[in-house]
Amino acid sequence: MNEFFGSPHALLVLVLAGFVPNEIWRMAGLWFGAGVDEGSEVLVWVRAVATAILAGVIAQILMQPPGALAGVPDWLRYGAVAAGFAVFMLTRRSIFAGVVSGEIILLAGKWWLG
Repeated sequence: MNEFFGSPHALLVLVLAGFVPNEIWRMAGLWFGAGVDEGSEVLVWVRAVATAILAGVIAQILMQPPGALAGVPDWLRYGAVAAGFAVFMLTRRSIFAGVVSGEIILLAGKWWLG
């Protein structure tokens, strides 16, 4: 069991440096955002910025793939994204359906190519 998790000190550092700081901001966001109207201009702007950042990260991973994804041909990566988007639109904008279908196509294509 210790081999799987590694050193207890490393796990403690991971929790203190990675998990706790993120949770503090999440809880602060819940607390401050509880009374804000979802249609307010501030939240519309925040949602737009978050969407733009996510789109930028996806574009960077698609065009300059890291790690094992670099071994997947460009046409397969772009095709999986296009198929995922098509399923997203066909399923009344279901993010889950779009992501799962894109992943299935990417994995099946990589498996088929060998």
